Amino acid sequence: MAQITPAASYTPPDDTPSIGLGVTIYADFTYQDAPEIRDADGNLVHPSAFNVTRSYINVTGKLNHIVAFRVTPDVVRQSGVITLVPPDVITNDSLIFRIKYAYFQFNLDDWMTKGTWVRFGIQQTPFLDYTEGIYRYRFQGTTFTEREGLYNSADGGASMFYKFPNNYGEIHGGVYNGEGYTKVDPNDQKAIEIRGTVRPFVQSRPILRGISLTGFFFGDNYIRDSERTRAVAQVTYQSNYVNAGWDYVTAHDQTNITARDIKSQGWGVWATPRKPFANGSSVEALLRYDHFNPDAATAEARPRTILGLAYWFPHQGNMQCTMMLDYDGQTFSNFPTAQLTQKKFAIHGQIIY
Repeated sequence: MAQITPAASYTPPDDTPSIGLGVTIYADFTYQDAPEIRDADGNLVHPSAFNVTRSYINVTGKLNHIVAFRVTPDVVRQSGVITLVPPDVITNDSLIFRIKYAYFQFNLDDWMTKGTWVRFGIQQTPFLDYTEGIYRYRFQGTTFTEREGLYNSADGGASMFYKFPNNYGEIHGGVYNGEGYTKVDPNDQKAIEIRGTVRPFVQSRPILRGISLTGFFFGDNYIRDSERTRAVAQVTYQSNYVNAGWDYVTAHDQTNITARDIKSQGWGVWATPRKPFANGSSVEALLRYDHFNPDAATAEARPRTILGLAYWFPHQGNMQCTMMLDYDGQTFSNFPTAQLTQKKFAIHGQIIY
């Protein structure tokens, strides 16, 4: 007798509300070899300090398979003078508590490619969040373009992330305040940020699958008709034995309508060759060189060299524990005022859970 194949069973999405807790800690001991400074008695000394540069408490959860959220308080050192209301002035040189991320997210898996979503609130900006997943050493120091102060790691706004089928790439773009998560927006100008990434060889030979090509644009104004724009081209490569990347950035800054529009540009290259072990741990090297010209109309340049050796402890799931010994040096050339060479040695550690 003819047989009829039964219909495939349908597994409904999990709509059970849930909440999770995680932590991120960046800590270090840093010794400054150059320049020396003078202490209170006038002695020349090499400053050194134990620091906690970043401490997150990550609270994530979902109401159902469509609505999710995240709240991340950020503990960071703040120095300087803070003016309070009513008028009062205090000197603050301590760790302070503030919000780094606070957003809710609508997952669009029911209607679009799995992994597509829309977010509202204080959230990661498109370029840094993506890059940090490939360059895993932000606990040593910020990425090239972020360290030059060209954009913010998080900001208030609304954005959408769309993932291409078969992991061929994605687009992440949105409208943001433009001032970063530590400031309020002082005017009516908003920033447009958009990143596009393609992986042209994702279905090709294994050695080529890790190649990604990325473009990023940031468009904003300090005030009306006073541009603040950035454009980044990036090529990255990922494999079991090495991650590597190259960035080129160009930026324009005009702080007001009468000021000169300053163009800056630069490039950075890095690689993290690794030796993985059977227990899930690895030994990795960090090789990085940045070269930035803050004013293209001059010959000013401030190159930076970073060298490091890290041990990544065995872990399960998304947990990470890393210890690293590194050198970070920066020189300055053709600046109108003398800038002293900077050389630092440090032990860095991170825990992400």
